[in-house]
Amino acid sequence: MTKPSLDIMLCAPRGFCAGVVRAIDAVERALDLHGAPVYVRHEIVHNKYVVENLRRKGAIFVRELDEVPDGDAPVIFSAHGVPKSVPEAAQARRLFAIDATCPLVTKVHREAQVHHKRGRHIILIGHAGHPEVVGTMGQLPAGAATLIETVGDIARLQPLDEDNLAFVTQTTLSVDDTQDVIGALRARFPAIVGPHKEDICYATTNRQGAVKRVAPLVDAMIVVGSPNSSNSQRLREMAEREGCPLVRLILRADDIDWSLFGDIRHLGITAGASAPEVLVEEIIDAFAERYAVSVESVSTADENVFFPLPRELREQAAE
Repeated sequence: MTKPSLDIMLCAPRGFCAGVVRAIDAVERALDLHGAPVYVRHEIVHNKYVVENLRRKGAIFVRELDEVPDGDAPVIFSAHGVPKSVPEAAQARRLFAIDATCPLVTKVHREAQVHHKRGRHIILIGHAGHPEVVGTMGQLPAGAATLIETVGDIARLQPLDEDNLAFVTQTTLSVDDTQDVIGALRARFPAIVGPHKEDICYATTNRQGAVKRVAPLVDAMIVVGSPNSSNSQRLREMAEREGCPLVRLILRADDIDWSLFGDIRHLGITAGASAPEVLVEEIIDAFAERYAVSVESVSTADENVFFPLPRELREQAAE
């Protein structure tokens, strides 16, 4: 039988961002330098494939520091960032701690700390319970920041001093939704102070921009990523908002429900910032077994960002 034809539009940029590459490389470098085990607090990035691969190499993932035994084995903090209390606790126990927080998340932490020092109450735009939000809130004393998620939350804000407010955002939010929230914040609190440069990271912005271009042109869209990945979920939402009739967030080819894709002729594929390219290739290969596939890359931005490894690993590697 002749395979039906399928045009695949491959979004670019997609997949790993510089902060994710740095975090994964930090675990692998620590394993090379110190051997197993290397402890990692929480998932180093939100991708099951990546986590399982590192676990096979000797990484041990823990929820809290009290699961880490005393000793000189490295303990790495995930790319999402941690509350101040975590490195303080590690220092008190004299653990060998390595902070793999994405530098763009660290930038938000510093902004929040500066605003607090200047006497401003901070409005954090983000998703409750996300590790990045927990880490950012944890840079500040209790009560110094208020979390909001939607425009509707703004009406409930009752700040003590409307002229002394600032806002920061989670780095992996929907660009369009966040602009709406910021616009509503500024409308209600004209004196509110925002970041000099937006907090949503370049990778989130670029990946959403590529999806916005491709989604209206295809019959279906696959977002490669984990369900607990914020930036992957935002890509799914973006594709749905742009009118793509079938959008699925999947981890890898085994998760494809083929009954949904029978009659499609144009497929878009992207990947969240914590999803490795090998999973994208695996999915393309799976479609190529069933369709006569042609692949076109649709690029909306060039990325050349690089973040060096945490200082402890650079110094030891040099030695």
